[in-house]
Amino acid sequence: MHRGKGMKFVGDSRIKSYDKPKLNRDYSEFPGRTESFWPDFLLKEWMTGAVFLIAYLCLTVAHPSPLERVADPSDTGYTPLPDWYFLFLYQILKYSFASGPYNTFGAIILPGIAFGALLLAPWLDRGPERKWTKRPFASGFMLIAIAILFYTTWESSYYHDWKQQAKQGEIVFSNLDKSDPVYTDIIKSNCTSCHGGELTGGQGPNLVESKLPKDGVKGFVENGAGKMPSFKDTLSKDEIDKVAKYVADLHETDSNGKELKK
Repeated sequence: MHRGKGMKFVGDSRIKSYDKPKLNRDYSEFPGRTESFWPDFLLKEWMTGAVFLIAYLCLTVAHPSPLERVADPSDTGYTPLPDWYFLFLYQILKYSFASGPYNTFGAIILPGIAFGALLLAPWLDRGPERKWTKRPFASGFMLIAIAILFYTTWESSYYHDWKQQAKQGEIVFSNLDKSDPVYTDIIKSNCTSCHGGELTGGQGPNLVESKLPKDGVKGFVENGAGKMPSFKDTLSKDEIDKVAKYVADLHETDSNGKELKK
C-alpha cells in the first residue's frame, strides 16, 4: 500500500490521488473498501431496496389485509385498533397522564418531544467515537426508546380482547332496511349507539341473531333489561310496536340477500 505523498483521505481510508477524475473507479483494493457514491454505492442500495419491495408486494398480494364490515359512525361501541406499528401510541393513550383531559399531551406533545429528540440526535451527540459503549447519550437514548416501544406494543397486544375485535368487525349480511322510516326515525337515534348501525351488536347484543318474537322485543323496549334503559317514557306505544315488529323480522342472509337457514 502506498504511504505518504500522493495519498488522500476518503472517509476512514487512504487512497491514491489521481490528477484526472475517473468515473466508476474500483476502490475495493483500498482499506475500508471505499467506492464512488454515484453510481456504484447507490446502485447496490437501489437493487437491495427493489428486492425487498418486490417481496413485500408479493406478500401483500398473497395475504391481503382482512376486511371488516362497513364503518359505522353511529356505532359508539366499536373499539378501533391501529396497525401493529402504532400500537405503542395506542397504548400510551390509555395511561392516565395521556388520556381524558390530557389527550392533547398524549396524542401530540409527548410524541412530538420524542420524534423531535430523534431528529436532533445528530446535534445532541456529535462525538467522534464509533463504539456504542463510548457514546452513552446516543446509546442510552436508543435503548430507552427501543424498550418503551417494545413494552408498550406488547402491553397493548397482550391486554386487547382479540375475540371481541374479530366479532365486532365481522361482516354480517341481513335483511336490515336502512331506508325504512322505522329505522331512520326511531331506531337510528335510539338503538344504534349500543347495538350498532347494522344492529349486529356493540355494547348491546346482536339483534339480528336474537330471534326474539315481537312481544319479547316489545317487553325489552318498554321495561329495559340490565344496562338497557326503558323507552316507555321516550317512545309512544305505536313507535314501540313498530320497533318490535322491525326487530322481530330481522334475520341473517347470504351476500345475495337469501335467508340463511339454521
